[in-house]
Amino acid sequence: MIKPPEISFRHVEHSDAIEAAVRERIERLGRLYEPIMGCTVTVDAPHRHQNKGRIYTVDIDLSVPGHELVVNRDPHKNRAHEDVYVAIRDAFDAAERQLKKLAELQRGDVKTHEIPPHGEVAVLFPEEDYGFIEAADGRQIYFHRNAVVNGEFANLDVGTVVEIVVTEGDKGPQASTVKPTTSWKIG
Repeated sequence: MIKPPEISFRHVEHSDAIEAAVRERIERLGRLYEPIMGCTVTVDAPHRHQNKGRIYTVDIDLSVPGHELVVNRDPHKNRAHEDVYVAIRDAFDAAERQLKKLAELQRGDVKTHEIPPHGEVAVLFPEEDYGFIEAADGRQIYFHRNAVVNGEFANLDVGTVVEIVVTEGDKGPQASTVKPTTSWKIG
């Protein structure tokens, strides 16, 4: 870490044990992502409830090259944060998730979703319960009424865009599943 971490306590008495737990988690972040330029952690117990214990918040501000990551959680949503160590754990777990996500983005490891095979209804023979789809790759693919999901065969028209699952049949490719969609554009 470039700058020494800053740990502060608000509405909470300083505790060497709490500070040690925070420093341990900061070191863990440093092993996960390098370089961390700076880290500021604030341990706070802003409200005292009459019938319940204090709820702790742990705010983390991390500086890494080109980015600032902030973790601050609403303490009222989690009664487990009556335990300061649980609040520390949860805050640093959130910081780790943010650092891992940033590292994945920087490495280019972000998952991409492949476009499912799709096509456009090219020919329909409604009285005979079948038709042909022109796939995005230009192939003509046979489909039967039974392959159309949710019984929507009657709603198909020439030009309807569909997602397809293609299998090889005795006479060539055929769609085993046809799902009408409006989210794709062919071309």
